[in-house]
Amino acid sequence: MSPTISLVTDRPAFETTWREALGSSGLTLRTVHPNGLAAELTPGLLLVLDAGSSTYDEDELLTAVGLAKALGLVTAVALPEAPADGASRFAGIEELLEDLCPGLVAKLPTDVARVSNVLRRRADRGRANRFEYLTVSPRPSELLALLGDGSAALLTRPISEEDDNSEVAGIALEGDAQTATLRLSSGHQITIRASAVANVAGQSTHAATNGIDGAGAVDGARLGARLRELRLAAGLTQAELARRTGIHRPNIARVEAGRHTPSLETLARLATAIGVPTTVVLSAK
Repeated sequence: MSPTISLVTDRPAFETTWREALGSSGLTLRTVHPNGLAAELTPGLLLVLDAGSSTYDEDELLTAVGLAKALGLVTAVALPEAPADGASRFAGIEELLEDLCPGLVAKLPTDVARVSNVLRRRADRGRANRFEYLTVSPRPSELLALLGDGSAALLTRPISEEDDNSEVAGIALEGDAQTATLRLSSGHQITIRASAVANVAGQSTHAATNGIDGAGAVDGARLGARLRELRLAAGLTQAELARRTGIHRPNIARVEAGRHTPSLETLARLATAIGVPTTVVLSAK
């Protein structure tokens, strides 16, 4: 059964716009009136909340987003475009919405396609069990794994009893990227399952899972410090980085201070704006 995206709106034009953007996704779309949202929330739903609906003021919108977040639902928010002569009526909560719905806040008509693409990715329930990228870390004796759900993990070598710590001669993703085979210069081959990495990618302590030792989460404070270091090396202020990425400067400040760990998609936007590969941001000195 395909995941369902609920368009929470009472405006036909909004429904038409988002149905067109999501039409080729293979997802099941339905429309829910804002007043009936609470009764419709079930596990597995993805939501697009129309903040331009007359139902929502700041408090009502935060209540709806907060309830969806508490239930573990993937939620996007489409804010009404701010008038040319003033600020949006949701200006006071935009930064909080960015924290609650990372990468899923649409502020301009041009954001619809971007948010739709993010929803398509997050609707894929198996994405956490697939590798997006697996490489030798810029740091010694580590592998760097990026998974389809945006999580990242560092795998400390040796990763198994078969790993003799010889040089990695090749890495091949197999089985719809659910497994990866490491070919070592010694001739040994090691298979790593993405599901094993996913089991530990969100943990803060080192663990042994499904035959892989030393996989740990990327530390938010270290990541923030590395991002700040690279930004300064590129001669960019936080304000300029915010302008290039469309991410609010206070949100960038929270990332650099280690108070918020961004999604892989947000991290990629920041790295591109700085002018470095994402892997360089994920590395540390």
